[in-house]
Amino acid sequence: MFRLAKGKPQTRLKWLLLNLGLLLTPVMISPPVEAAEKIYISYGPIEFSLPIAALEVYATVGKVEPSLAFYAGYVKPEEFKQLRQVLITPIDVTPVAIAQFLYSPQGEIILQRVGEVIQTKARQPGFYAIRAALIKAAFKPEGLTILNVLREFPTYGIRINSQRGFEIIDDLSKLIQQTQIAIAAVEQASDQEAAAQTERGLSDFSLDLRQPGSVSYDKQTIPSDDLGPRREFPVDLYMPDSPREGLAPVIVISHGLGSERKTFEYLARHLASHGFAVAVPEHPGSNADQIQALLTGLAKEAAPPSEFINRPLDIKFLLDKLESSFKGQLNLQQVGVLGQSFGGYTSLALAGAEINFEQLQQDCAPLNQDTLNISLLLQCRAFDLPPQDYQLSDQRIKGAIAINPITSTVLGKSQLSPIQVPLMVVAGSDDTIAPALPEQIQPFTWLTTLQKYLVLLRRGTHFSTLAPSPDDVPLPEAVLGPDPTIAQEYMKALSLAFFQTYIAGKSEYQAYLSAAYAQSLSQELMPLSLVTILEPLVR
Repeated sequence: MFRLAKGKPQTRLKWLLLNLGLLLTPVMISPPVEAAEKIYISYGPIEFSLPIAALEVYATVGKVEPSLAFYAGYVKPEEFKQLRQVLITPIDVTPVAIAQFLYSPQGEIILQRVGEVIQTKARQPGFYAIRAALIKAAFKPEGLTILNVLREFPTYGIRINSQRGFEIIDDLSKLIQQTQIAIAAVEQASDQEAAAQTERGLSDFSLDLRQPGSVSYDKQTIPSDDLGPRREFPVDLYMPDSPREGLAPVIVISHGLGSERKTFEYLARHLASHGFAVAVPEHPGSNADQIQALLTGLAKEAAPPSEFINRPLDIKFLLDKLESSFKGQLNLQQVGVLGQSFGGYTSLALAGAEINFEQLQQDCAPLNQDTLNISLLLQCRAFDLPPQDYQLSDQRIKGAIAINPITSTVLGKSQLSPIQVPLMVVAGSDDTIAPALPEQIQPFTWLTTLQKYLVLLRRGTHFSTLAPSPDDVPLPEAVLGPDPTIAQEYMKALSLAFFQTYIAGKSEYQAYLSAAYAQSLSQELMPLSLVTILEPLVR
């Protein structure tokens, strides 16, 4: 995140020089073609140039050529040393994977955006040149590095459009400022609610909902072919051995894009230990296998538009199947659903929100090229669907939790506001994939259901609530956020309170759905806030 001091040319020039490598890093998400000789940086009426050969000498042997020494004076010595490492550090990606991504709809949109800043010497958008350079660089023996991308850029010069770059950074600064204001409003409202609850004596919490329950359960995997011909997908079912009181209440968990059913196994086991039957399907068109297929050339995109329909239908079909296979064991007229990211959308669709084609037309035709909301790359794929009412909701759903959901365009205000079942929306303040302000905080103010809860994880990211898989690529802390077990413990407690209250019908858990309880759970590394009322924010 960058904050620029307006009206200070030296600050801006320093930023430009410092982040030349960062500007070129996104370029490494698309392919190249030949060999540029110079990088040109226009700064108002002044133009600077830097020979790529000087960068190459510095990167390979550490020698600072005179043409590079001028720029070195604008940065701290340790930062200049880091530049050398940035130039030669390879990104672990195959040529096929990088090409597949760059030719996908999402990849092309990113290329268009990056190409506004990184151009050819003739000031033409760098879309095709960047893509060619990235792909060719990935074929190099040393792999995809920034230095190789520079070498493979197919025009004589690379021009950095600093004016456009600063416009984007200014937009980012405004979004950061707006988000910080919104987060402060949520935290202030939460503090006020907690103080009022404490004053009324509603802050004595005898149960630790983070702890596992005493109910024993079995995990079974329902094979794909047992679910019928519509489309095959496996389901993990966590079944209590003997429900304490009649039929077992049912929860369904929907994973996010590129994830799989083990992501929330920790939560499924926690809920099962408290007497819930928990079904966790794996959506075949948007799971980890789909991403792998994209990266190996077997799929054209991360998720086809049909996934916006198929995901809710997967769960509706699953409930039908459970009803016929587990008669007398499950209460399938009082079902809860929880989902993260794309799964958050799935949860809200099942709760009553339909695809908002009017909002999609407004935001995606064409996609707003100035948006900093990465989730629109996925949301706008729904615009390719035939506009009709797909009847995705299910009357059996009596409560929904949406973690980091994508909502602003694919659902929008007109589809979120009619939902009347209890809802919990969970946001991470540092979520750069589905940003908290446009995707969760603002949409929360559109809800009209009387039972609604907004949970905010300060410093939480898009990945904070996800359990790692053995096959996952380790993420740096800047992406992953603070210790994810903190967020996972929060979700154990709050989801249990929510589902006990609205799905199991145990009103004694209602008190735990409060700002005061969230405050009692809150950890310094990732402060927790909960509100039930929030004044509308200007969009």
